Amino acid sequence: MLAKAPETRRLYLQIADKVRALLAQPDFAPGGRLPAERALAEQLGVSRPSVREALVVLELEGLVEIRQGSGVYVCAPAHRDAAAAPAELGELGDSLIDIMNARAVLEGAIAASVAPFCTARSLKGLRAIYETMAREAHAGHIPIATDRAFHVAIAQMTGNEVLVRTVENYYDARHAPLPAKLFGHFENTHTWLTALVEHQAILEALEAHDPIQAQAAMQRHLRLSLERCAAHT
Repeated sequence: MLAKAPETRRLYLQIADKVRALLAQPDFAPGGRLPAERALAEQLGVSRPSVREALVVLELEGLVEIRQGSGVYVCAPAHRDAAAAPAELGELGDSLIDIMNARAVLEGAIAASVAPFCTARSLKGLRAIYETMAREAHAGHIPIATDRAFHVAIAQMTGNEVLVRTVENYYDARHAPLPAKLFGHFENTHTWLTALVEHQAILEALEAHDPIQAQAAMQRHLRLSLERCAAHT
C-alpha cells in the first residue's frame, strides 16, 4: 500500500482550512466571538503563532475581524460577500514565522562575519542610517525604508552581492499580503522606539568589532520583532 503523500501546502493554509470548517458550524453566528488562540491551538494541535497566521488569512478573506485587545469575531455575510475569495487573494506570501527565523539565521551570521573587518567608512554610513531612523521614529513615523537600508547596509559590508540580494528579498517578503497584515496589526510608534534600541545594540556591537555580540544583537532584534507581532494580534 502506498504511503500517503505529505501535505505540501503552507501550514497556515492548512490551519485556515480547519478554522474555516469550524466557522461553518451553527455555533459560530455572525458577530460571534471565536475561542481564544490558545484554545484553538490546543483543539487543532498546532502552535499559537500558526493559528494567528491562519486567522489573518481568514481576515483577508473577510470571514473574521481581528479586534485588538478584544478578540476575533465572525463577520456578517454582507462583509464576506464584499471581501476577496481565497482564490482571488493570490500569493499570500511565506509564513512570517519562517521569514523572521530565516532572517535571524542569515543576518546573524552576516553580522558576526563582518564585525571584525567592517571599515570606519561603512560604520559611519550605518550610523547615519541609524540616526535617520531615530529621527523618523521619534517624529512618530514608521521608518520602513530606513530600517531596510540599515539591514541591507550590513549585508553590503560582506561585499557579496548574493547575500545582499538575499537580505533584500527576505526583507521585502514582509510586503506580501499575510506578513503585511500581521505587521499592520502591531506596528506603531511605541514598537518602533523599542526596535530602535535594538538597532543601536547592533550598531554598537559592530562599532566594537565584536562578532559574538553583533550576532547576538541581530538575532535578538529579529526574535523580538516576531514576538511583538505575535503579542499584538
